[in-house]
Amino acid sequence: MGTAFAMPQMTPDALSPTGPDADSRPADGRSVVSARGLGLTFKTDDGPVTALTGVDLDVRKGDFVSFIGPSGCGKTTFLRVIADLETPTAGTITVNGTTPEDARKNRSYGYVFQAAALYPWRTIEQNIALPLEIMGYGDAEKRARIERTLALVNLSGFGKKFPWQLSGGMQQRASIARALAFDADLLLMDEPFGALDEIVRDHLNEQLLELWARTEKTICFVTHSIPEAVYLSTKIVVMSPRPGRITDVIESTLPRERPLDIRETPEFLEIASRVRDGLRAGHSYDE
Repeated sequence: MGTAFAMPQMTPDALSPTGPDADSRPADGRSVVSARGLGLTFKTDDGPVTALTGVDLDVRKGDFVSFIGPSGCGKTTFLRVIADLETPTAGTITVNGTTPEDARKNRSYGYVFQAAALYPWRTIEQNIALPLEIMGYGDAEKRARIERTLALVNLSGFGKKFPWQLSGGMQQRASIARALAFDADLLLMDEPFGALDEIVRDHLNEQLLELWARTEKTICFVTHSIPEAVYLSTKIVVMSPRPGRITDVIESTLPRERPLDIRETPEFLEIASRVRDGLRAGHSYDE
């Protein structure tokens, strides 16, 4: 996919929940994710491996937080802890004011993986319907939510297609639509555009910002790209190599509306330089 897609004019409440997750959102100003002294050590045949240590972080409602650091620094592990896919061995973490386990049971987040992870035997609309089926939505509500989310990522008319009939960028948009279908307040995105070419990635970055503005979701986003992190985020979390720890948290001073050419401005380059300095400071090149 080499062309941009325009976001439809939708209000922030266009996906207002009517299902079992409707009351799971935190009040404005509360932390959606709050970690204190968080640590995670894996037991392996070769001995313990510390993936995270001493992580203190607050993600507020409406934030777009990017996590950046070298491979193996614990970025994805932290997302998996939020999603209750990994269990910390030290410290505390809350998601929407509850445990990650309760947040998972309350369907408080949507998860977008590095690969689109669509079932090839299901059409796009059937893939989007999967979490709605699991959550017990009725047929009429499922159809309405599928139509709204397809429109939101500009895939209207592609619902009957199978994943293999779509480009990589379109498949990732379908994956995002699936994560949005049940209208969780929190969206976890694990380097969703890393495998795409630069032109498509730029376009999807633009559209993700527009989607974030329209839906007012809270987004936690893993990336290895400094320009991507700076362009997308209200807050950039810089992490060190294993054992993963936070070395800097950078609050963006960029405006919420960001054309791609903002990447050439002094303000953008200044933030990118701070991110780069943080990565260098936390990395030992002698390892």
